Amino acid sequence: MISLFKRSTETSERQLKKYRKLVDQINQLEEIFTLKTDDELRDMTTVFKKRLSDGEKIQAIIPEAFAVVREASKRVLLMRHFDVQLIGGLVLAEGNIAEMPTGEGKTLVASLPSYLRALEGKGVHIITVNEYLAQRDFDQIGQIHRFLGLSVGINLPLMEPSAKQIAYRSDITYGVGTEFGFDYLRDNMAGDHSQKVQRPYHFAIIDEVDSVLVDEAKTPLIVAGKMTADADLHMIAARLAKRFKVEVDYDFDDETKATSLTETGIEKVEAAFGVDNLYDLEHQTLFHYVIQAVRAHVMFERDVDYIVKDDTIFLVDMFTGRIMDGRTLSDGLHQAIEAKENVTITDENKAQAQVTIQNYFRLYPLLCGMTGTAKTQEKEFREVYGMEVVQIPTNRPQIRKDEVDLVFLTTDQKYSAVAIEVKRRHMTGQPVLVGTTSILQSEKVAKYLKKEGLDFQLLNAKSVEQEVFLISQAGQLNEITVATNMAGRGTDIELGEGVADIGGLFVLGTEKHESRRIDNQLRGRSGRQGDPGESQFFISLEDDMFRRYAKDDLEKFNKKVKADSIGIVQGKDVHELTERTQRIVEGSHFSMREYNLKLDDVINEQRKVIYSLRDRVLSGDDLISQLQKMVDETVEYAIEESCHEDELSEHWDFEQIERTLNPMLLETITLKPNVSKVKDVQKQLEKPIKELKTFIATFEDQPEVMNTLPRVMLSYLDSTWVRHLEAMTRLKEGIGLRVYQQEDPMRIYEREGLELFEMHYQELRRFIASEITSFMKIVAARQEAK
Repeated sequence: MISLFKRSTETSERQLKKYRKLVDQINQLEEIFTLKTDDELRDMTTVFKKRLSDGEKIQAIIPEAFAVVREASKRVLLMRHFDVQLIGGLVLAEGNIAEMPTGEGKTLVASLPSYLRALEGKGVHIITVNEYLAQRDFDQIGQIHRFLGLSVGINLPLMEPSAKQIAYRSDITYGVGTEFGFDYLRDNMAGDHSQKVQRPYHFAIIDEVDSVLVDEAKTPLIVAGKMTADADLHMIAARLAKRFKVEVDYDFDDETKATSLTETGIEKVEAAFGVDNLYDLEHQTLFHYVIQAVRAHVMFERDVDYIVKDDTIFLVDMFTGRIMDGRTLSDGLHQAIEAKENVTITDENKAQAQVTIQNYFRLYPLLCGMTGTAKTQEKEFREVYGMEVVQIPTNRPQIRKDEVDLVFLTTDQKYSAVAIEVKRRHMTGQPVLVGTTSILQSEKVAKYLKKEGLDFQLLNAKSVEQEVFLISQAGQLNEITVATNMAGRGTDIELGEGVADIGGLFVLGTEKHESRRIDNQLRGRSGRQGDPGESQFFISLEDDMFRRYAKDDLEKFNKKVKADSIGIVQGKDVHELTERTQRIVEGSHFSMREYNLKLDDVINEQRKVIYSLRDRVLSGDDLISQLQKMVDETVEYAIEESCHEDELSEHWDFEQIERTLNPMLLETITLKPNVSKVKDVQKQLEKPIKELKTFIATFEDQPEVMNTLPRVMLSYLDSTWVRHLEAMTRLKEGIGLRVYQQEDPMRIYEREGLELFEMHYQELRRFIASEITSFMKIVAARQEAK
């Protein structure tokens, strides 16, 4: 990871001292740039670019560049960067994470390093968590950069490739992280260089960096092609899964979500489908359908993980509570959920290209980000992305009161208390924001509020269109808003008139999230920019977090638990239990992301090989020499597979070599078996291979053949890669069943994944060499006939 400043493990205060010196330099320049005309200010962009092209280091122009952006912002947006925002910009410029609380103006902070790095002419990507924020920042902050003479683009889903190319060629490009990742995958499926939209990666700024790099990192980005699903088999498997009992027919780990059939379950499947051994290779597809049906049954809950609307399954983002439009689960899992809910079975998505969020963003030489909450995840940011977290001081002291959690025995007691507390606050006119962890929970809260006769706004995935507006209004007098913890993230809640005098916005969390970060984000909705505010969590010992991750601890705790008349658990032990459980959850999720990344790292190395070969084919450079090299490699592999040095030559499979090589040779050969050394076999093939390579070279100046070559090569390359991805998915599915081998599953996956890749890669080279030489022979015969 490139850094503009020397990285260190200094304390935050010592780090901030370094930044404050630079801020002093920026402030000293303010008067100079205030006196410049608009044109003179704009001309500074040309001056900076010239200085950089003449060899000046980018560090040298930071104070001036930041001072120019601040002055442009004052003129265009009537907004002047605070000193703490300049510090945030400096942190981003060195490729780190600036932790800044809600309301501190992170969006304006991004204008500083984005301008600085755009001066290098290599493009800057500014990543946001949703399209609304991308469009908002493009429209607002983009004005500063356009005023200073830079081009600004926006990259949104469903845009035409030509529009995307313009966006990516801009100096600064706004967009949603997943769309940048999908463009990367689509570029590596392009049939021609002109269809590619991205240029080489340079610098990316990620807003809400924890959401993009941590929360979304569990789900890989997959570009899929449609494949007809066996609807009847999905329905039968779904009916079977519904009858299965946990710990009898299948095992399910609530913590890791690992799902596997027991011996009893396997026997029931074998009996239901009349097969002898479910684990036979020929029954691999049947096993796949059944295990996906069981996963759909136990891992996915209606109105939590998905909603059913108009005979369609819509996935819900567990962190934002938003519907993920156009997103479906791959590998038959989506169809298994459709069968479970008895809706129309859609075509299955078959992965044609895939990458994890982590491996996509590690393509950027320099990466940085902003968020209100990152410190609890600092270890992961450092290990995976090489970024440090720097906590930025607030512009005004924070005066929000964060009250101690109230823990209840039961969920009913908790929700009753929530409704009473909301009513008490509402009677004073104080606005209340009730945070929930899912749609299902938000609707439960709504029922209890209705019993108390309260009017409120309910925000969940079913009302996403109004989300931003309703969240922004949550700080008005008498407002009650019920929302998923992440709804409207990036939207400021400003206090209405008179609200500051009655305590500001009261945030009430109704369940601890599976990450302390999300809890802190919910609290951070209140008390922005020195406003008064208050937050408190009402939780219960029946909440999902305790049920899933603290069964044993809870059992012991319940034996000595004491509660008051309304069910509030007494004593500090309960808070220790809560904190310990939350740390366990965070550790579990980190391990899951780490494991998924290790799995993708195996494919990532293979992806680099395939994409690199693809680029060489697309560029059309040295296609003849590439083809000749494939011929040599095919010959080498054929001999290696059939003639083992440690075996007697009488056991060598000469016929296999002939079957592999004859389809591409100019004349059929028959190898002499009376040899004892591998080099004797190679010697027999020298002449026919040399003749073939000479023959291939004769087509270098023939457009008919040279135009066909890339299409044939890409066709085989892409179809082989799709088959390989499917094989790797099946390999991953079966790894857990082989624990009995007393070997690390990851090591098995790495070893067998490499074997699969070598097999498919060799198959690819052989197919290409055979098909193209066959095509060349036909062309040559036609030419001779003329």
